[in-house]
Parts: sequence; C-alpha cells; structure tokens
Amino acid sequence: MATEREKIVVLDFGSQYAHLIAKRLRMMGYYSEIALPSASVESLGANVKGIILSGGPASVYEENIPEFNSAILDLPLPILGLCYGHQLMAQSYGGKVGKAEVGEFGFAQLSKSQAGKSSPLLAGVSDTTQVWMSHQDAVLSLGSGFEVIGSTKDCPFAALQDLNRKRFSLQCHCEVKDTPEGNTIFANFAKICGMQKNWDEDTVLNHILESIKKDAGDKNILLFLSGGVDSTVAFALLNKALGQERVLGLHIDNGFMRKNESANVEKAYHAHGFNNFIVEDASAGFLNAIKGLTDPQKKRMAVGEHFITVRNEVVAKQKLDESRWMLAQGTLYPDIIESGGTKNSHTIKTHHNRVAGIQALIEKGLIIEPLKDLYKDEVRSIGKKIGLEDDLVMRHPFPGPGLSINVLCTDGKAGANDEEEMKKAQAELDAVHFTQFCEKCSQTLKRSILPVRSVGVQGDFRTYRFPAVLTFRPEENGSYHLPEKWEKLEAASVAVTNSARYINRCIIKLWQNPAIKDEDLRLQEGYCDKRRLDQTRDADDIVLTALHKEGWYNKIFQHLTINLPCASSADRCSFVLRPVCSEDVMTARFAPLPQDLLREIVTKIAALPYVDAIFYDVTNKPPATFGWE
Repeated sequence: MATEREKIVVLDFGSQYAHLIAKRLRMMGYYSEIALPSASVESLGANVKGIILSGGPASVYEENIPEFNSAILDLPLPILGLCYGHQLMAQSYGGKVGKAEVGEFGFAQLSKSQAGKSSPLLAGVSDTTQVWMSHQDAVLSLGSGFEVIGSTKDCPFAALQDLNRKRFSLQCHCEVKDTPEGNTIFANFAKICGMQKNWDEDTVLNHILESIKKDAGDKNILLFLSGGVDSTVAFALLNKALGQERVLGLHIDNGFMRKNESANVEKAYHAHGFNNFIVEDASAGFLNAIKGLTDPQKKRMAVGEHFITVRNEVVAKQKLDESRWMLAQGTLYPDIIESGGTKNSHTIKTHHNRVAGIQALIEKGLIIEPLKDLYKDEVRSIGKKIGLEDDLVMRHPFPGPGLSINVLCTDGKAGANDEEEMKKAQAELDAVHFTQFCEKCSQTLKRSILPVRSVGVQGDFRTYRFPAVLTFRPEENGSYHLPEKWEKLEAASVAVTNSARYINRCIIKLWQNPAIKDEDLRLQEGYCDKRRLDQTRDADDIVLTALHKEGWYNKIFQHLTINLPCASSADRCSFVLRPVCSEDVMTARFAPLPQDLLREIVTKIAALPYVDAIFYDVTNKPPATFGWE
C-alpha cells in the first residue's frame, strides 16, 4: 500500500492494542503500517520515519518470547516503546525487568518528573494525567543513558527517555481512549520523527474501493449480511466498487436474531435502495447445530461452520457458478486479533468468521474482507461518507452468532475445580474494604459469587472466571438500593477485580423474585434452545425500546442482555444487563444509565413470568470482555 509514502512502523509483539496504535496514528493523519518484530531492517523500507514497539502478552525475561531483530535498535530513527515495548527497550539497554510489587490494571495517574516537564515526548501533556495500565511486570532499574520522565503511585519507572539516541518508552497504553492525552503523546512522537500528515478519510476510502476491484478481479461477490453496521458498510462498499449486478447479499435468519430483527433488516435495506439481497430462514438448522453444547468456544465454532453449510445450500439453490463467485465478510480487525490472528497474539475468543471452514477459503483466496484493517468507529465514519443513513450506520453491533452467545449454557453440574475456586473467589471478595465506596451501604452489603464463569481478558490473556455479586440493602418489590454515584460502583468494581485471581467481573443485583431466597438461585441445566432465546428476546426488547425512548440508544456503544441458567428451577432464568461505552472495542466502560430509566427497565423485565433475578454488569474492559462468552 503506497510504498512511497512516509510512515511510522508499529512492531506487533502480540498485544490486543498493537493495531490500535496504527489506527490512532492514521486517524491523526500519519500513515502507519504493522510489521513483525523479527522483520529485517531492509524490509521496513527506506521511507520509515520512526518505530513504535507495541505491548504484548509475554514477559521479556522468559524463554519463549516473540523473536526481535535487535538491529532495529541500531537504526538512527526515533523509537517509542509501549508496555512490553517499554520493558524490552529497558532490558535491551542494560536495565532490569521483573514482576512488579503491585500490578496495574485500569486507570492510573502519571506524574511528570522534573525531566519530564521539558521532555519533547510529553510536551503539552498535563503534569499529572490519567493513563491506562495493563501490566504485572515492570522496569526495576534503568537502562544505560535513560532518565525518568514520569511515574505512577505503583510504577516509579513508568516513563523513560534517552534524548541522545531519541529513545522513549512508556508503561501505559497511549493508544486507548482511556489515556485522554495519548494523542498528544503520539503527535509529539510524530513531530520528533519529522513526520508530516499524509493520511485521510478520502485516502482510506479510495484504497478500500481499489482493493475490492483488485481482489475481486472478474468474480462476483456473495456477502453474509447480518444487518449490523459492519456487514452493511461492507455491502455498500462492494456495491459502490463493483455495482449491484455483481454483488449478492445473503441475510440468514439463524434463529439468534433480536425480536423482529430480520423483518426490520429487510425493510431498512429496501428503503435504502438495496435490491440485490435475499433472506434465508435457516433457524432450525442453526438450533440443531448447537443443540446440547455448553462450551462457549464449541458453540461459536458450530455457528460459524453452519454459516458455511447454509452458504453452500444457498449457492446450490440459486444455481450460482462457484467458479465465478467469492465470499465476502464484514470482518473487522478486532475480530482477527481476538481470534489469535496475529503471529504473537493469544486467542481471546473464536469468532464465527475465523472458524476452520472460513480459514480454508481464505487460504484459497476465495474470501474478500473490505474492512479487515478497520475498527468500528472508522467503519461508521466510512458508512456516513458514502451516504448510509444513521438507522443503518448507528445500529448497535450485533455479531453473527447473535443472541446464541448471550445465552449461557450448562449441564447443571459444577466443574471439577468450581467449588474450590468459588471458595477462593469468595475469600478474595470478603477481603475488599467497601467503606471507602459507600460507608452506609457497606453496613448492609452482601457479597457473593455467582456460580457461572464468564470470559475476560487481562494482560492480553483470556480468563474464564467467576463474577462477584454485590447486593445492597433491599427495597420494596424485590428491588435493591444502589449508591447514587456510578463512580462509586466503578471504583468498587475495579477494587474487586484488581485484587482477585478468581474473579474477572463485578455485577450488582438490581432485583430478585421476592418469592425466593438467595440460596434458591442455583445453577440449572440449560442450553441454547428456542425457549431460552425467546426469553432473551423479550428482555432485550424491553431494554432497547427504553433506550430508544429515552434517547440513550445512541449514547452507548452496545447493549447485551445475558441469559443466565441460574434460577430457582430449570424453566426460569436470571438476566444480566450489559450496556457499554466504547470508542474502539478494545477497551470499554460500563454505561452509567440514569437510575429512573434503569428502574423502568427492571420493573418491566421483572414482570416477565420466568425471571428470578436481574443484575447489572459494572465491569470495564479489561478485565471483562463485552459479552460473557
């Protein structure tokens, strides 16, 4: 891509955030590319203006770490290390790296040292600024020629520089929005590199359209069309590049859609002028494909593989000449990262668009993914640029597996280590002091561990741990009091997850059926079937309707309604409400909905005849992912 263009190269050590660095730079107008840390100096190109070493899941002092071409450090170019890159740089120049006395996950305050106040990297940055941390290792002693330009309460060597060699490093992640002055730091680094702005939205759009024409050649394109923003924008781009006569959208009703979702999708596409798509009801086959499955990964893979089966059936039914057709997907880069799609990354979860059947087609060159280098906000921006209305572009993300991954499944029996690890999780929860968050509430606060596991991510690794449940003093009709300030709940959630090895989420109990006791909420046998999906659809529709009505739908990134097999009997259930705010999917904060709106939602869900409890997930990402599977 534009080999003559000046660029900043990001070396990917496997961090979830590595490509977010490149994205940030591009959004700021600086062209950037990703390369392996083992790349030869020559392969980086002659037009490199600077290099950034990304974070990663490994420890620099371990044996099996990503291969790094140390000759890169000999280049007469500015180099910036972040997280793992910060530690690698320190070690490469004679410093020491090891386990920190206190790991940092989440927010921290970075304070400039005296040298930091004149550092070109921190120019224009506040003397004390919020940063996002995600590390257990730390620099313990400085490398030769380096000085401290910033520190946090628990990380004395959080920001370092060697001005003579133009080497800079930070323990924090500047690339996430939760480091508010991260863009200032990147702009300073670009200035140090002598980099001019050379990348904009028009360039991105033109590149995508040209890539579609090149990759498609003379073939036609069949696209999985979920109705979500990713596949919709991909569909519009394919139509723009190739024309409607060469593109066929396939919307599959897999039985995992929201209430009336397929009918609404069909109506919206026709209203926009798309006529080159078909709707296929394949719900019975998908339900059969996941029948009896409880493992989240196996369930995702079964859904993904069945998409290929349905695709093949549609190709046969439509009598399409397979030699003339390619398959397209609205895959985004986070999907690839979380599926372990980069050389040094770890799998967080398997996406339906990265299962074995899809990988085989990719290897044969039969898959086209116009958005694979983009993130959600970039996709929305491109969608608006090519004229898509807000009702298509601003819809909440809805992945291919749909509600199937919001319905947690179990055979009703605790796992081999569950009982022992739940006791350890309870001990960790009991050790947290809550008086600092809500002194009055803490006197009546109940703490418990939910007997289900959910997926999370800490330090680029997948976790599968228990949620902590906080129950404040009871009120009438089974509802519970909540502290007035969401900031207090967020601080309590962070305190719990930062201090625990067996907990990766913190949830608040909003309501419990007055007819049952706490001990009646037990793990029940439950699978992803039509009954539980219909339960989820009903509750989810209540939430989304209320969000639209009160003007909150567009204020949050996504809402998920999670159906838990934790109830007084197998025909009943509990729900977790999971609205989140995010800019880039890689990090997120739970959404602080107004309490009047929340009470309205809880009252309506509690009136459903099969509900035993309602919870609210107050965990950020990390340590928790958006969904629970």
